[in-house]
Amino acid sequence: MFVDSHCHLNFPELSKDLPQHLADMQAAQVSHALCVSVNLPEYPQVLALAEAHPQFFASVGVHPDYEDTPEPTIAQLIAEARHPRVVAIGETGLDYYRLEGRSIADMEWQRERFRVHIRAAREAGLPLIIHTRAASEDTLRLMREEGASAAGGVMHCFTESIAVADAAMEQGFYISLSGIVTFKKAVELQDVARHVPLERLLIETDSPYLAPVPHRGKLNRPAWVRHVGEFIAELKGVSVEEVAATTTANFFRLFAKAGPA
Repeated sequence: MFVDSHCHLNFPELSKDLPQHLADMQAAQVSHALCVSVNLPEYPQVLALAEAHPQFFASVGVHPDYEDTPEPTIAQLIAEARHPRVVAIGETGLDYYRLEGRSIADMEWQRERFRVHIRAAREAGLPLIIHTRAASEDTLRLMREEGASAAGGVMHCFTESIAVADAAMEQGFYISLSGIVTFKKAVELQDVARHVPLERLLIETDSPYLAPVPHRGKLNRPAWVRHVGEFIAELKGVSVEEVAATTTANFFRLFAKAGPA
């Protein structure tokens, strides 16, 4: 069985067809999915999915791309993290990709928000889901400064270099690969997939985005995490069954609050 370690099933593109997605997951042998929060106003929708369906778990956090949104406090994140279906803090991190005329120095609000999430994860005893884009140096620095290794977590939808993957793994983090790894031009990311030990990998869809080959360009869905697993198996020269079993075990080891695999 496979697990989709990161999706956004509460987004309207997906939530309207939830029964079909559940059926597709079962047909593709995808047993569980982690529904990830991107802001606090929509977090109740994420939690409701996890409360209503045993296949789903939830996280709580605020994505770095959401600027005009309520800021979380450490106390607020910890309080939400007590819910039995909340297994992670995030997604959080840094994203300097769209500076829109601003400098990196102007992004201190992102860095402070990231610090809040790391501190909350440490206190709550839950792992972090980290997003980093065009900001890997600062991301790794803040992880070190705030002691993110004490919480652990995953670098989700990883698109950085082998060196960044190694630095994250040195802090105890897993590397999660999305459908991007299946894209023809993603040669460097495919090298990362070969390099990272299978015992440190997770797989995800980040749906509704980034549909893997052979569905590229379509609305992504959790069932298609299977294509990511199959592609990684081919890259590494191992069986699909081994990738499924190991990445699933990794998921339940990292998100231990989710219970046994």
